[in-house]
Amino acid sequence: MLIPFLIMLREGIEAALIVGIVASYLQQSGRQSLMPAVWVGVLLAVALSLFAGAGLQLLAAEFPQKQQELFEGVVGLVAVVMLTSMVFWMRKTARSIKGQLHASIDRALVSADGPGWALIGMVFLAVAREGLESVFFLLAIFQQSRGWEAPVGALAGIAVSVAIGYGLYSGGVRLDLRRFFRLTGLFILLVAAGLLAGVLRKFHEAGLWNHLQQVLFDMGETLPMDSPVGAVLSGLLGYQSAPVLGEGLVYVLFLAVTVFLFLRPMPPASLQAATR
Repeated sequence: MLIPFLIMLREGIEAALIVGIVASYLQQSGRQSLMPAVWVGVLLAVALSLFAGAGLQLLAAEFPQKQQELFEGVVGLVAVVMLTSMVFWMRKTARSIKGQLHASIDRALVSADGPGWALIGMVFLAVAREGLESVFFLLAIFQQSRGWEAPVGALAGIAVSVAIGYGLYSGGVRLDLRRFFRLTGLFILLVAAGLLAGVLRKFHEAGLWNHLQQVLFDMGETLPMDSPVGAVLSGLLGYQSAPVLGEGLVYVLFLAVTVFLFLRPMPPASLQAATR
């Protein structure tokens, strides 16, 4: 429940931040009449995300067992790629996202097709990116956790992000976004490492990967996965009571590379470009 909550909280705050910046800029420039176009873009992005999620879920249900394992592995791999790219994209653009959105709004307002349609397209693309990332992540999580906790956690994360987004827009909530995205970025990399190890497991069950299957250790009696602590560690860190060599290598190598790249200081040229 905690992982879907935190991921959807972050994704929701990113989307709310985008909508809030657009709304504030329109208000400051005296173009509040274009706000309906912003909400149309948001609703279209939400609809696309919901249809994509439902379509992928229905598609998976039609597959035989081995093909379903392969499909779940592919969905998990896409989720890992999208989550990781989202973390590094926000790390690079967090300082400049406001200026970039203002420039996009200015271009939309002078569009030959009319400012309303251009603004709908701009908001739709920005919010749909967050929505589709969420869809692939939630599908990967729901495939690993079949209970009610994951959907409830995701809905709670969305609800809290909407409240925080409104608070940021109205000025009633102060949030250190740089620290927030940094801490949640590290958390997401941990989650992505667990998902990637799970992808290798799915590919093995689908018959595509049969190497490095030696069991590293077995803590099934000491810390079983169905115990309270084991369930929490499994959800947060991808813990397996009897991991195999391939999964362990993938987990450690992914974290070593991504955490090093995430924590290292940004080059001076990139930092100057991000603050513009």
